[in-house]
Parts: sequence; structure tokens; C-alpha cells
Amino acid sequence: MDHETRFTGAAGQGIQLMATTLALAATDEGRDVLMSSEIDGWMRGGHSLATVVVADEPVRALPVVAQVAAAVAMHPMRWPIVEARLRPSGVVVVNETLFEEEIRVAGVRRFDVPATALATEMGNVMVAGFVLLGAYTAITEIVSLDALVAAMRKLVPPYRRQHVAANETALRAGFERGPRAAAAVWPSSLAGAQ
Repeated sequence: MDHETRFTGAAGQGIQLMATTLALAATDEGRDVLMSSEIDGWMRGGHSLATVVVADEPVRALPVVAQVAAAVAMHPMRWPIVEARLRPSGVVVVNETLFEEEIRVAGVRRFDVPATALATEMGNVMVAGFVLLGAYTAITEIVSLDALVAAMRKLVPPYRRQHVAANETALRAGFERGPRAAAAVWPSSLAGAQ
């Protein structure tokens, strides 16, 4: 079974890091993974999009994913493009601090998380993406929280190690905020895994 997740937002919001963290966590848990990215030419402010396909068997997806089972939206920029590829039974987790758009795909389950507001309360708005990723992980149980934290730790380069504790706090805060297993991905979910 494949599960496709599209991450979307503005460049500089950590979209690519969120997707890579999920991809590495899934790989570390023994899943097959395919990831693709699309980034506008701007350093900050342009559109950033990443798609992660996680499977419990060898991935047989094409490089272009026609439909996705889930979307994680940090910002409404280019939302119509993402929305057009959502399956009717899909899951959408949005940063409600910035995302006010209506979702027009019938049957989609929407989960609102005030990621930017929570990150601001934590004293570091830059961790908002990890708040949203933590919530998405709790909602879908696509990977365990431990695998997600371990993947983040591996991905942070040595010259940014000072951010590891804040990133972990954000992942855990988001995980606590997301309704646990509300849209579990795998038939035998990771219930109980932390």
C-alpha cells in the first residue's frame, strides 16, 4: 500500500525539511520511500512543494504523482494546484494561523493546527513546520514520533545543532495537538508508538 503526502507552502517555511524528515523517518522504519520537490527560484517567499510517497512494499509510483492521499499546508500559496490532486477521501492538515481557504474536495477530512501561533508561543516561529509535521504524524501515524525525532536529528547539520532542542519540542507539541490516529494510514497502526 502506498500513501502519498504533498507538502505545500512558501519557500523558507521549511517545506523541504518537513518532507525530508518524514521520508527519512519512514526509511528508518523499513518503509520504501519516493520523494520529489518543486521550488520557485526565490530564496524566500516563492512557492515550495514536496511530495513523499511512503509504502509498505516496493514503491512503484511514477515520478509525477497524479493524486495524493494527504496534503500538509503551511500557507495557501498555490493551494488550488494541490487541492486539484487530492483524492476525495483524503486528509488535509493545515496551518490554521495562515490558511483560511475552504477545501472544496468532497469527503476530505480537514485538521486545523495553529502551527505558527504555537511556534510563536514557544519563542521560535521558525519551528512552525515541525509543529505541523508532528500533528500530521499523530493524525496519520504514518511513522512513529521517535522515528520522526531521530530523522530530524540526523538531518540538522553540525553548524545548526543549536536548533535541535527547539525542533524536537515543536515536533512533540504538534504531535500532542493532533488527534491521535484520527486518519491512520496503515491497517495495523503504530498505536502506542511514541
